[in-house]
Amino acid sequence: MLLLQAGEKEVRCWTVQKGTTAPDAAGCIHSDFVKNFIAAEVVAYADYAATNPTTKGFAEVKALGKYRTEGRGYVVQDGDIILFKIGQSASKK
Repeated sequence: MLLLQAGEKEVRCWTVQKGTTAPDAAGCIHSDFVKNFIAAEVVAYADYAATNPTTKGFAEVKALGKYRTEGRGYVVQDGDIILFKIGQSASKK
């Protein structure tokens, strides 16, 4: 499966196995993301492409109600565009 991770500065593509949960998909990007996972902001690529976005970001997708927040139990779908929300690791003193 193909997973797109999107942020303001860059978009990257990652490959994950079918049935992968959002925290495990986040772990493909960085191992600390699994334990610090908060939420996944998700939009299906087909929904994103159908909006024909003319502005930077996801404003039009959000306005149409196609942008959603998912939790730990969410199973990533092929072509999802995801912005992972990750908490900070406890600092080591």
